[in-house]
This record gives sequence, C-alpha cells and structure tokens, in this order.
Amino acid sequence: MSGHSTPKPITAHRSGPLRGTAEVPGDKSISHRSLILGAMAVGETRIHGLLEGQDVLDTARAMQAFGAEVVQHAPGSWSVHGVGVGGFREPAQVIDCGNSGTGVRLIMGAMATSPITVTFTGDASLCKRPMGRVTDPLSLFGMQAHGRKGGRLPMTVIGAADPVPVRYAVPVPSAQVKSAVLLAGLNAPGETVVIEAEPTRDHSERMLVGFGADLQVERTAQGNVITLKGQPELRPQEVSVPRDPSSAAFPTCAALIVEGSEVFVPGVSQNLTRNGLYITLVEMGADITFENPREEGGEPVADLRVKASSLTGIEVPPERAASMIDEYPVLAVVAAYAEGRTVMRGVKELRVKESDRIEAMARGLEACGVRIEEDEDTLIVHGTGGRVPGGATVAVHLDHRIAMSFLVLGMAAQKPVTVDDGDAILTSFPIFGALMTSLGADIRAAE
Repeated sequence: MSGHSTPKPITAHRSGPLRGTAEVPGDKSISHRSLILGAMAVGETRIHGLLEGQDVLDTARAMQAFGAEVVQHAPGSWSVHGVGVGGFREPAQVIDCGNSGTGVRLIMGAMATSPITVTFTGDASLCKRPMGRVTDPLSLFGMQAHGRKGGRLPMTVIGAADPVPVRYAVPVPSAQVKSAVLLAGLNAPGETVVIEAEPTRDHSERMLVGFGADLQVERTAQGNVITLKGQPELRPQEVSVPRDPSSAAFPTCAALIVEGSEVFVPGVSQNLTRNGLYITLVEMGADITFENPREEGGEPVADLRVKASSLTGIEVPPERAASMIDEYPVLAVVAAYAEGRTVMRGVKELRVKESDRIEAMARGLEACGVRIEEDEDTLIVHGTGGRVPGGATVAVHLDHRIAMSFLVLGMAAQKPVTVDDGDAILTSFPIFGALMTSLGADIRAAE
C-alpha cells in the first residue's frame, strides 16, 4: 500500500430519498486491536465481524510477520494463533502500514519492549505524519527510533532489550498514544501507568481486561489514571466486533440531509467514548431513534433509525472532541445544510490526521459554495439552510474520510460533487459505494 495507483475520481449526484438498511462494516479501532492482542495471547483467538478494509488487512499482515498465524475462514471471520507477550519474532521484511496511523502506532507500541528491530513505512500520506507523539513516550521504556526528519516514516525501531515500566501523562488527548504505551507496558516488568486528563476511546482498556490483563482505571479530579501490571499471559478470546460508529456516520448523515430519507443502521457501537457525533446531531435537531440497546463483545450497541431532518447549527463543546474526532469532516457536511452556523473548537488534532482535515474540509466546502472560517484549532461552517451549490471537484489528499464526506455532500447538493480519488475509501469502508447505492444514492465513476 505504500505506492498508489492512478487516481479514480468519483461523482455524487443529487439523490432521491435514501431508503433501506445500512449494514456498515465492523469497527476499525476494535479490528486493529483484536488482531494485535490475539497475536500477543497464547492460543487461538477467533474474531467475528472483522473490518476487511486495507488498513486492517495491513495490520493482519504485520502480525503474521511477527510470527502469529492469521487466517481468514470466511468474510469477516478470522483466527489468530498468538505467540504470547514478548514472543514476537523479528520480521524479515519492512512492515508496510499503508495509510493507517492507528495501525503503525499500535504496532510500534506492541513491539517496543521486545528486543527486535523493525522498519516501518506507509503510503505517501502516512509518511508525512509525525510519529514523535508515540515514539517519545515509547522511548521511556528503552526503545530507540530512527526516522526521517521530523520523526516521520520510513522509521527503524529498536525494541528495548531490558524494558522498564513507565508513568506517562498524555499531553494531548489521543487513544492511539495511550494504547501504544499500554501495549508496550505488557512486556515491561512492574506497573505501567497512563494518565489522561480527558477520556479518549477506551477500547484498549476493555479489550486488555477481556484478554486477561490486570488493568485498573481510577477516575480522579485530574482525569483517568490507568494502571497495567506487566508480563501477563494473555488468554485467547472470542471477539465479536460491533459495527463502526465512524462508518455508520456516513449513511446516517446522508439520510439526514437528503429530503424524504429514512435509513435503518443496525448494531452500531454506542461506546460513550465514541458517540459524540450522535449526541451532536440530536442537539442539532436530527430525527434519530436508538432502538434495541444491548451489549455485543463487551461493547454497548444499538440500532439507529434515521429520518431526514431540518437542522440548526450549534456550538459543539470542545471537550466533546475526543469522542468524535474522526467524525468532524462529515459533521461539517451536515452543518453546511443546517440553518445558522456550526462552531467546532478544540479540533487541532484534525490537522495531523491522514490529511490536514481542517484545511481539506475548508477548501472543499468553499469550492462547493459554503462559507467557512478557520484557525489552527477551529472550523466554523455557515449553513445554507439546505441549499448547497456543489459543482466542484475536491482534492481528498489520500484521506478516506474526506472522500466519503464530500460524496455525502454531493447527494443533496444542487450540482454534482466529484472527489479526485475514490480509492482512498478502500482503507476503511470498502463497501461504501455499494452500500450507499443500495440505499438509492447516485454515486458513480466520474465521466
């Protein structure tokens, strides 16, 4: 995935009402973690509902390179025969993580406390992203990292031969950094402690406990204090991956803005560290009902029934950012169709994602006739009251969420909207086009 094929532009045309059931793929965050923890357990872990996007498949290949046996039995059904904590072998080849910042950062954490040397690379987008935010805390264990200027891939990582436990306060809310430190702490003696002032998605904590790690979370006035006892023997698990709330955001938001739509989205994760978008949409006036709440694979889930709605812009609380950081691009699309302005503050994390997502959304929305304001940490969208002109071709910068967001925008715009490369979507939501078309969207290769 480090190379990239010829761009394939896709155009979204104004659609009639969207109707039907949108069965979105499994959660990407949980899919990555199930493969990595399965590889660090002793015995066979079975995974059901694994997301088979390119990002997750790259992580599966990486776990094979580290010595685990990873087998697909049927679509979404996989097994991992793990090698145990500290059992990773040194890969014979470079580990290519494609477009996945989550994949590379979690894998670095998992191998950081084993005495092996690994070289990581990725596609053009991933090689632009800074890795210091994760290599800095991992170096406290004794790991060494040698990359390009600015701490970028390709990067060679030398795991600690004699790791020491770490106490680390995460300076900026980041589930990737927290998780990388916890994964490294598995093979360090004593207790590794992570302190986060603002809670971030807690899939790693839930899954570590499920796999048998001794992990405690203390909620204090300073935030969450997470303590992990090192060198456990992780037990293999049967993992059911809930449907991804970040992927579910696209059919949900499309149904809200396309007149006359009603879409059913079953089995979506309702983890409180991931559902900020849905809270925000309801505050904007979205007609969303949450049906049949239940638990699957240790995660709360519900079925969503979504109807086209008249929406009003709001100011999104900055403290909500950690629970919806990946959903701001598609929220900006919804905001373009709302009445009044929607203010998104505390979102500077978006500038170091697969692309600078504030910049990408701002320029694309402007090209489609929407007025925006931005600064380093803020995006403000002035809603059109449902009449977005559209008619632009938008650069997605190899970013799957930018591509899908502007295709959603085009489904209700006055003129078609084209993204310059639809292949970016394959990293996280390979069935996006087919699923949206099945609901009635008019998405096709650009002419």
